Amino acid sequence: MNKVPMTNGGFTSLKEELRWRQQDERPRIIEAISEARAHGDLSENAEYHSAKEAQSLNEGRINELEDLIARAEVIDVSKLSGDTVKFGATVELVDEDTEETKTYQIVGDQEADVKLGRISISSPIARALIGKKLGDTIEVNAPGGPRGYEVVDVRFG
Repeated sequence: MNKVPMTNGGFTSLKEELRWRQQDERPRIIEAISEARAHGDLSENAEYHSAKEAQSLNEGRINELEDLIARAEVIDVSKLSGDTVKFGATVELVDEDTEETKTYQIVGDQEADVKLGRISISSPIARALIGKKLGDTIEVNAPGGPRGYEVVDVRFG
């Protein structure tokens, strides 16, 4: 059973989504199914088929969340330190071509959101950053071609 690394925040949000799907969404879908059943002929009942599909998707996600939570390896980022990039690090980079500064936190796959500055541990840029220190440079194959970055800050917490 492979462990899934994640931060405390990511673990908490998975547990909250699981709670919502089990306690709020599941009863709502069951109600929609029974309401659609009351309309009669199920073979041509679009509401019924839609509710059954929603139930299937919800139950699938519940199973996925239960699996992720069971395999979670929660890493408390506030207890990490050092000057080497590793899981949980917040890294500030400077694009060597444009001098643009970008800041990313390296997190688990389930909690990655580039818009919020959180990149997955399995992303190409995070894999290139792991083990690097302040002042190191990396090259990442981006969709527009190779990009060079310099590590200008590494922090935790």
